[in-house]
Amino acid sequence: MSDAATRMPAPLPFLVYRDRIGAPSEIGFLRRQYIGFARLHPVWTGRTVLPGAADIGGDVIRLGGDSPLGPLRRLLFRHAGHAPPMNISGLAPVLHAQFARGGALALPLARALNLRMVVTLHGGDVSKQKNWRGTVLAQRWPALTRETARFVCVSAAVAEIAAARGVPSHKLTVLPIGVEIPDHPPPERQPAAHLFVGRFVEKKGILVIADAIRRLRAQGDPTPLVCVGDGPLRPVLEALARDTPGVTLTGWLPPDAVRACMQDAVSLLVPSIIARGGDAEGLPSVIPEAMAQGCPVIGSEQGGIAEAIRHEQTGLLVAPGDAAALANAMRRMTPGLRKSLGASGFAYAAEALNARIQSAKLEALLLAASDAAG
Repeated sequence: MSDAATRMPAPLPFLVYRDRIGAPSEIGFLRRQYIGFARLHPVWTGRTVLPGAADIGGDVIRLGGDSPLGPLRRLLFRHAGHAPPMNISGLAPVLHAQFARGGALALPLARALNLRMVVTLHGGDVSKQKNWRGTVLAQRWPALTRETARFVCVSAAVAEIAAARGVPSHKLTVLPIGVEIPDHPPPERQPAAHLFVGRFVEKKGILVIADAIRRLRAQGDPTPLVCVGDGPLRPVLEALARDTPGVTLTGWLPPDAVRACMQDAVSLLVPSIIARGGDAEGLPSVIPEAMAQGCPVIGSEQGGIAEAIRHEQTGLLVAPGDAAALANAMRRMTPGLRKSLGASGFAYAAEALNARIQSAKLEALLLAASDAAG
């Protein structure tokens, strides 16, 4: 058999819709959804393209183009549902929209191009109350639930919220986003600090972390805290750093630097809560990321967090909003417990949250939707 006969066909381009492409907090987990694809190639499109979009993988095309007509086309798309032209040859007949609002915005585009829609739901996009009051999501949700072929949910908790919002059960698939797993567990290091990675927003438990650190200092525990990220609650952590020894804010860091922080961490803190207004987690991507680096996680017993962390086996769970419980869990993280939890977390991530396996499952789902469109 000739090489030409055995050569795999070139992957087909397919559209991925994210309204703002390249936000620093999203690049990693959005990119990983497609790293195991063999037959499809992502072409990202949206109204806003940020500098970080270059790192998201695949191709990026700004919706409406960059000509003088671009702003008008994007305005008509947003407010009137007029889909601008998309000149992509050989496009697979499926559109993958990220977040519920992305699905609502992309619906006219899918209709205009005769594409089957698949929407990934991440958590806060369906739990926030403000998303359902006079928004494009609220207006188009009935049509979106009717016309979308499949809703992919990053956790069972997100699927429950989507079902309560009226998504038929046969359209729901739970598929956590995976993480790239090293061939071997990272070498054991001397842990240096507790770690937080993420946006500084209410649902991430920023106030709980600040309270827990103050409690630890009052108890004589000097273990440092490193906070990677940024957001509207930065002043809370800046105040903590001013009046509490051993607190460092780094801003956003590149992925390699974050992984190094995880390898050096005593624990990763994910004390998320349900914020005022209903904003809630799906499955925070930092949890599998930390597990892949052998870093134990202390998380809230809530939603997708409690699905990923097996208490006392792959991490520790505490009641949401309980700063005293968080401080106690942080004090429990002895070298022996850290080593045991880190090893179990790595094994669990390698088995259940391998990004290439999860990505291949997503590609199969998109191909099935594409075949149905044909």
